[in-house]
Amino acid sequence: MKRLTIRARLTLVYGGLFLLAGIVLLALTYVLVSQRIPGGSVENNVSGSGVAPSTPTTPGPETTYVSQMLEDAQRDTVDELVTQGAVALLVVGAIAVALGWLLAGHLLRPLHRVTETARRIADAPAAASLHERIDLGGPHDEVRELADTFDVMLERLDKSFDGQRRFIANASHELRTPLTLNRALIEVAVHRGPASDEVRHLGETLLAVNARHERLIEGLLLLADSERQLTDRAFVDLADIVEHVSEIEPPGSVVVHTAAAEATTTGDPILLERLVQNLVENGVRHNTEGGWVRVASRTAEDGSAVVEVSNTGPVVPRYELASLFEPFRRLGAERLSATSPGAGLGLSIVRAVAQAHGGGVRAEPREGGGLVVTVTLPPG
Repeated sequence: MKRLTIRARLTLVYGGLFLLAGIVLLALTYVLVSQRIPGGSVENNVSGSGVAPSTPTTPGPETTYVSQMLEDAQRDTVDELVTQGAVALLVVGAIAVALGWLLAGHLLRPLHRVTETARRIADAPAAASLHERIDLGGPHDEVRELADTFDVMLERLDKSFDGQRRFIANASHELRTPLTLNRALIEVAVHRGPASDEVRHLGETLLAVNARHERLIEGLLLLADSERQLTDRAFVDLADIVEHVSEIEPPGSVVVHTAAAEATTTGDPILLERLVQNLVENGVRHNTEGGWVRVASRTAEDGSAVVEVSNTGPVVPRYELASLFEPFRRLGAERLSATSPGAGLGLSIVRAVAQAHGGGVRAEPREGGGLVVTVTLPPG
């Protein structure tokens, strides 16, 4: 059952109180007028006036007729008062309800502004939305206090998220240098002069660990960049990106199929290419021997650009889908270990890039195993 809005409830309260007050006023008027209008027979009216009747005779036909006329006049007067008063009350009540509706809308207009701003912030990309403020003017009442409190909360959240992104970017840049130096030293130690099998095996293991850390740093940098607001946008056809990414030969026996149709949007071509590349790499990595990955692009009925990547693979429970887009998560495990393949940021980067472009991503388990990941972006 649909609930009434605050504006409708306030209008009903205003109108109900006005009608109740009008009914009470009409009832009091009826009582007072009934008491003031003389009633009864002519003899009563005459004796009530202080004048004694001339003769104590029985009322004649003329007296009875006059008394009946007085009673009828009293009854008609009271009935007319009630009827006309009720009509006037209904007319004025309707006007009061209309004015109450307008007044409630005027009083609730600042709340509508707060709601619209909150909805716009919730629907916009995270990096762009937190910079907006309500900045409500007017008197310092409860609504103004609510808007100012909301602005303070947004400012603190904006500073917190911005500081977090800066920390990730700075830390990632700082870690690049020692990782590069470690890789160079390990390669020199392994390949310079004769090295024992143990030293060579240890060097290869260290190089693999170092490579994984480098991929992790690159992923963190890309995640931090994709969560920032896009300042420069270019025209992009996702069909070109799909064809280019699919040309890369995947390792193993997994086959990549392409169905590239025109799907135009605007955004950062590098980030969009990385989005498609991450989806393909994720589909290849989490697959079965001899499986396949299908990459398709198309234009939706509403003009949105769509990229869909499906693959064979293990069965994915529906309750696990939300956790797949969290950083450092994988299917069936809370956190990634040091020996896990990949950096655990692939789908997190996909979601961040899609949201930064004003789009979204959705994952559905494929019948028989695997996933169907669909990215929708605004039309170009």
